[in-house]
Amino acid sequence: MEVVPEIHTPSAPARRVETSGSPGWRQRGWWPPYGVPVPRRPDDRARQLLDAQVRYHLDRLAGDELASTVARLADELLTAADRHPLEELVERDTVKEIVVRAMQTVPGSAAVGGILELATTVLLDGPAESFTVGDAVERERVEVVVDRVLALSPLVERMLERLVASPLVGTAASRFTGRIVGEVLQANRAVADKVPGLGALMSFGTSAASKVVGAADKQFEGLIGDTVGRGGTFAVRRLNKIVVETLRDPTTREAVLQVWDLLAEEEVVGLERYTKREELTGLVDAGHEVVVAAAASAPVAHLVEVVVDAFFDRFGGYSGPELLAELALDRADLVDDLVRLAPPVVAALRESGDLERLLRAELEPFYASAEVKALLGGA
Repeated sequence: MEVVPEIHTPSAPARRVETSGSPGWRQRGWWPPYGVPVPRRPDDRARQLLDAQVRYHLDRLAGDELASTVARLADELLTAADRHPLEELVERDTVKEIVVRAMQTVPGSAAVGGILELATTVLLDGPAESFTVGDAVERERVEVVVDRVLALSPLVERMLERLVASPLVGTAASRFTGRIVGEVLQANRAVADKVPGLGALMSFGTSAASKVVGAADKQFEGLIGDTVGRGGTFAVRRLNKIVVETLRDPTTREAVLQVWDLLAEEEVVGLERYTKREELTGLVDAGHEVVVAAAASAPVAHLVEVVVDAFFDRFGGYSGPELLAELALDRADLVDDLVRLAPPVVAALRESGDLERLLRAELEPFYASAEVKALLGGA
């Protein structure tokens, strides 16, 4: 076995070796002569090059060099993406598969369940610092929303008209109307009793109205079936008309805004003041289950595909930076955000040793390849 130093110099005396071969100084066991570099094996050169490159990248990802490296890479990536439209970089069918799979798995995942639990706790506890509803939402914005909603009265009318087909809705509408009429009559009777002679007259009217309402109520109870009675249909349409006319009444707008003014002065507090955790958690869980079931259904998957197609039809010709501009995202701000996010992530990976391990794992197969060994052997 031959022990070989890297370079034999006077300051580093040669070591005695066990060797055989040609006569002369080599046969005497001294290798190599002074000042002659020792040829390295390809494996040794490859290992040293690998170590050097890992150190080089680690230095680029440390200190002030890290910020400039991240900023340069992000800017170069955006510049390269500027030359290619989105539809050339991403296939819409692939996006469809990814989004559909996410819709089927993510809503029911443990992470989403944890987020919902956290959100429930936040809603119950309320904000750490108190503020009013008016501090969060401007009144002008509310006015715009109210105007838009009240302008939808034709749509509301068409939606309410579809309720006529339900027998139970007819029954509920009839009973609701009957209770309203009863309350009005009772209130009027209370006032009339204070006027001499008017109380008896109101008693007669109330008695007659009660008989009509009672008869109607009994009639509707017998019509809960596949058919809709004319009385139920009339009650539903009458109630629908009242709702629609109320929406169209100019006074409704002022009433809604007055309610908002009162609400705007209220402080935002946790719901724990109004409900129990079990009740709110049950409501959230029920809603979550509805979303999970709907997101995994075939109709929603088809809807997702339609949305993806519409997105690519609208933005597929845009490049990455152009799409950022459409989203009102400034390119410089995006690069700055990446520069601010990178240091803690890289620092954690360096401290744990994972950064060096990842770099070495990516680079080592190249230096261990036969092609590199052949090149280094030739050198």
